[in-house]
Amino acid sequence: MPTATVTSKGQVTLPVALRRDLGIRPGTQVEFEEMADGWVRMRPRTGRMADLAGFFGTWEGPAASLEDMDRAVAAGAVESLGEGAGE
Repeated sequence: MPTATVTSKGQVTLPVALRRDLGIRPGTQVEFEEMADGWVRMRPRTGRMADLAGFFGTWEGPAASLEDMDRAVAAGAVESLGEGAGE
């Protein structure tokens, strides 16, 4: 397991292989989560949609069809642009 040393300023340099494997580049934000067993989990904040999994909870309602989604998008567009915008 790779190791790193904490500097007097509290900084740690991640090993090159770890940065490469996780896609961490200069400016990438990372999250830290303390686990119940004393371990700390670190992961990059990539901004990927997959990172939002579970963020909004689980949808318990009925599944929407593509047609339902199209109607909802059209209704939202009419509402935000004004009724006469689509004519």
